[in-house]
Amino acid sequence: MATPADPSAAPVAPPAPTSGRLDAGRAGVAALSAYGIWGLSAAFYKFLDFASATEIVLHRAIWSVPLLALLVWMAGRTPSAWRLILDRRAMATLLLSAILIASNWWVFVWAINADRVLDISLGYFINPLMNVAVGVFIAGERFGRLRMIAVGLAVIGVVNQIVAVGEVPWIGLFLAASFTAYGYIRKTIATDGRVGLFWETLIISLPSLVALFFLEASGNGGSFLESPWQAILLILTGPMTVAPLLLFIIGARGLHFATIGLLQFVAPTLQFAVGIIWGEVFTFAHAITFAFIWAGLAVFTFDLLSSRKRALKQTAS
Repeated sequence: MATPADPSAAPVAPPAPTSGRLDAGRAGVAALSAYGIWGLSAAFYKFLDFASATEIVLHRAIWSVPLLALLVWMAGRTPSAWRLILDRRAMATLLLSAILIASNWWVFVWAINADRVLDISLGYFINPLMNVAVGVFIAGERFGRLRMIAVGLAVIGVVNQIVAVGEVPWIGLFLAASFTAYGYIRKTIATDGRVGLFWETLIISLPSLVALFFLEASGNGGSFLESPWQAILLILTGPMTVAPLLLFIIGARGLHFATIGLLQFVAPTLQFAVGIIWGEVFTFAHAITFAFIWAGLAVFTFDLLSSRKRALKQTAS
């Protein structure tokens, strides 16, 4: 859920599609591919265990900037991107959101290096339900009983993790909370998602360039110059960040909100599979935690589909 770069970074509210803009089948393939890449990125980052989480995030920001600049230019958003720099409030907000997404990226990569992919999966399963909770308790939005039940089931799952497993699932909670906060803050800026992410990665990349220069110059910890293979993998963190974002934007043009809402569960499901395949610890107590989270998501999905059905009936009438 990224992003805009992972599940950790997808735009929170894609633009509603209009008829004729994009075939629903192709849009579905694009969106599914986006979530598939976000989910399987956990496996990709497993191959970067030669580098620290900090070094990987530094490279991720740097190599994303030129690709995002190209994406903004191709979308014809370059003038609006430059105008945004004159908006002090927007730039201050983007500085805050950049810090949030950078911390989200760091914990995401650190957890993969520490063989805690199942905790990542838990976090991105919780994320949609945390969005509901924030909407109710912070934004003052009104949600039905079913969505509140869904949040309650997720809370029970977290409590089980603390009591039965004996640990606070801080990785999952941090990823879910940081991405929820990121999405909430980004909603306050009236700008294109690609433009916003461009400025965020640019903000992160400037100190990243300085940090990487000293890291490589000192000879203590730099991985980029050790071998061509390692350099290629670090460079690929840029496309791995931008490609799913582009696919998501394409898919969002032809899909309804309900469909996007369901597809977002593809990423944490694939992350869960990666964790299991890599042999991470998964006990009966862990299974109970996930069972409650999945039950909450099932209730959330049912309510989502019911709302979509009611909306279609009202449109038809």
